Amino acid sequence: MHKIIRTYSIGGMQVNWYEMTVNETIKRLGSQAETGLSSSTAEKRLKKYGKNQLTEAKPPLGIALFFKQFKDFMVIILLIATFIAAYLGEAVDAIVIVVIVLINSVLGYLQENRAEKSLAKLKQMANPVAHVKRDGQWVLIPSSEVVIGDIVRLKSGDRVVADLRIITSTQLSIEESAITGETLPIPKVSQAIKQQQLNIGDQINMAFMSSLVTSGHGIGVVVATGMDTVVGQIADLIVQAPTQKTPLEKRLQNLGKILIFVSILLTSLVVAAGIWQGQPVYQMFLSGISLAVAVIPEGLPAIVTVVLSLGVQRMIKRKAIVRKLSAVETLGSTSVICSDKTGTLTENRMTVVEIYLNQRLFQVSGGYSFTGDITGARNQAEDKMLNRFLRYGSICGDAELLEQNGEISIQGDPTDVAIMMAAAKKSTSIIERQHVTKITEFPFDSNRKRMSVVINDGNQYYSIVKGAPDILLSRSDRIEENGRILRMDQVRRAKIDQVLNSMASKAYRTIALCIKPLPHGNQIKAEQAENDLVFIGLIAMVDPPRPEAKKAIEQCKKAGIKTVMITGDHAGTARAIAKELNILPQHGQVITGSQLDQMTDQELMDQVDQIYVFARVTPKDKLRIVKALQANGHVVAMTGDGVNDAPALKNSDIGVSMGKTGTDVAKEASDLILLDDNFATVVSAVEEGRHIYENIRKFIRYLLASNVGEILVMLFAIILGYPLPLLPVQILWINLVTDGLPALALGMDSAESNLMGQPPRPINEGIFARGLGFKIISRGLLIGSVSFLAFILAYQNGAQSLEYARTVAFMTLVTSQLIHVFDCRNEKSIFDRHPFGNRYLIVAVLSSFALMIPVTYVAMFQAVFYTVALSLRDWMTIILLSSIPTIVFGFTKR
Repeated sequence: MHKIIRTYSIGGMQVNWYEMTVNETIKRLGSQAETGLSSSTAEKRLKKYGKNQLTEAKPPLGIALFFKQFKDFMVIILLIATFIAAYLGEAVDAIVIVVIVLINSVLGYLQENRAEKSLAKLKQMANPVAHVKRDGQWVLIPSSEVVIGDIVRLKSGDRVVADLRIITSTQLSIEESAITGETLPIPKVSQAIKQQQLNIGDQINMAFMSSLVTSGHGIGVVVATGMDTVVGQIADLIVQAPTQKTPLEKRLQNLGKILIFVSILLTSLVVAAGIWQGQPVYQMFLSGISLAVAVIPEGLPAIVTVVLSLGVQRMIKRKAIVRKLSAVETLGSTSVICSDKTGTLTENRMTVVEIYLNQRLFQVSGGYSFTGDITGARNQAEDKMLNRFLRYGSICGDAELLEQNGEISIQGDPTDVAIMMAAAKKSTSIIERQHVTKITEFPFDSNRKRMSVVINDGNQYYSIVKGAPDILLSRSDRIEENGRILRMDQVRRAKIDQVLNSMASKAYRTIALCIKPLPHGNQIKAEQAENDLVFIGLIAMVDPPRPEAKKAIEQCKKAGIKTVMITGDHAGTARAIAKELNILPQHGQVITGSQLDQMTDQELMDQVDQIYVFARVTPKDKLRIVKALQANGHVVAMTGDGVNDAPALKNSDIGVSMGKTGTDVAKEASDLILLDDNFATVVSAVEEGRHIYENIRKFIRYLLASNVGEILVMLFAIILGYPLPLLPVQILWINLVTDGLPALALGMDSAESNLMGQPPRPINEGIFARGLGFKIISRGLLIGSVSFLAFILAYQNGAQSLEYARTVAFMTLVTSQLIHVFDCRNEKSIFDRHPFGNRYLIVAVLSSFALMIPVTYVAMFQAVFYTVALSLRDWMTIILLSSIPTIVFGFTKR
């Protein structure tokens, strides 16, 4: 069973409420079963203990969220550049940089604020209420106003709003998968359990916050609220978990450090060289600042933000909310996806898949729906037997057929619902109880492992018994075959055992159904109704895998991503589902929580890469697993919907929660929320993350190659004793305007066809890995060389003025970069992809060229940028020189 052992503290003393009787519990809590709390007492307790809410690590909102955007390392560099420019009197430069920083911050704020508002709306939609007894009357109140000692009424479909000690139970069953991972509902009782250190799953007289009432009804008294509940204990692990930087944030921070180092180094070298040559110190300082401006790609932070925002918008169309921009790219780095089984890989809906009847197996198709069929009947008589079997199976249960607005649905215990759903596949008339009167019912009990009803079916009395096959077989001395009642001999029993073993090997949950003809229906006792039975057949059911999950896992394999199943369910069930989904390879390991407890952290790290299924685990086990994978260098994405998933969601590199079935605690801990609860959307997000990162590499290659070109133009001039070919305002214009639009268009480039056929990039991969550094330097070297050559030709060959030579160098640098951008679309040859396949890029390049026209020919802009008009001959020279880098490198694969 689940391993959380929960005690409660009252007045500094540890209390196990499950050990106390109902009267002791109510007296200890100062309440009354008949009248509940008075309104005044409830109000005092609400003030003393606070609202019945979980403490959350509140995300920054409003102005705090806006200023959070300024913590980016690259943004800090730009702010430093702004102060330097302002100090030197370069007002235009300072204003331009400030505008870019503000645009970047506003974009980041708007996107993250939108995500937080979407999460808040999801929470409001799921805001529960509670039926409590106050002043002797049942009233409906918000769950946040429930206090210790409140008497709470529970019915099928209710979400438990606090931790309760059960007072009365009428066939009350509660599903606790959100806390323990167990999919089967737990029947609840009111009797005290005299045992210390009892695990949560064994506390069958308790109901816990966030669990779901699946059938029956009952009453409980509140023993804990808010952070004092079991859920609160888990939520506290989330609040304590530190926020980690994403791989993209780390890479951009490292890039910023490199750029700062290069800036300081170049500035120092230029100033020192100039002073050594006898140049004026102030002039050399200005030259150094110009180089520093050339090193920093001022538009990079804003472009990264815009590209991530566009990726987020694409994810919204795919039914996913991204709470943090950089989380999209991190998904692209994912090497392991740790997924909860229940509700994530499976549907969390028990479904009948096989029926054993009349020594034959019947196959049930169509899943959890009214569509589908039951095949295997050889003749009309056998079909009639099947109909009666399904009818009796539906009667012996708690499920109800409901019709509302023309829509038919079934509500009740998941096992009973599954049987009734199978019956409805044949015909809804089968489950209509015409001519059937239910006289007596003996409810299911975890000790008895069976339930039974006594019915009058057309003036014939029967008991119908449903339960664990081993229990019912031991009470059966006859079997029905071909409409006849025969003796249950060893051959027939062996055949049934063989079928049961086959079903168990497939991790099916099996239910046996028996009947017993009765002479009358009055004053029948359980022992009389449930002994000397006639065995009818078996029902096999399973929580089926999501249809799209298998395909998504196969895509993960092709992408080099390992899928790990982590569940609180039994190892056999987990193994079977893992095999069906192709998660578990031939030599992959399955281990349980108890085996995990025997491992040291180092032993877990040594073995974790060979383990594909973890069964019967606790929330703390999940944390250990995630941390072991991270210690082995993996980028870990964790999917889940329950409270028990939340600590691992928070501590993983990417937490992915379910928007429909996920608890608020899970959503709060996650980075990505799946609105459709579709596991396949995670794979789409991984693909989107890879797409975004590759596009970021493209425009970083483009921007930094341009910056290298700018640096080399300046360095060549300083070393060879020429005037500066470019002024700071011209460099800023290139970095922010003419480079910015094409870089943004590269960020919108379509994904390459083999994107999901490549392994995940290593977590320690630098931004310049896979030859990117060589491409940047080699292209930048040639761009800088042709631009400096253009400057020399214009300056020495009868130059009209220094401004004319600078204008030629300025335009050559811009033109060579705008031609070079088409080479950046592909890691290989320029013609491996259609060079003009990105229409946004064509528009961006034409727009950047168009923006250079007023800079060159309009007097107002000439005064700002220190340019002069150029002739047609000048432009021919510029275009010829600018084509050289792309001609040299664009047709190669290096």
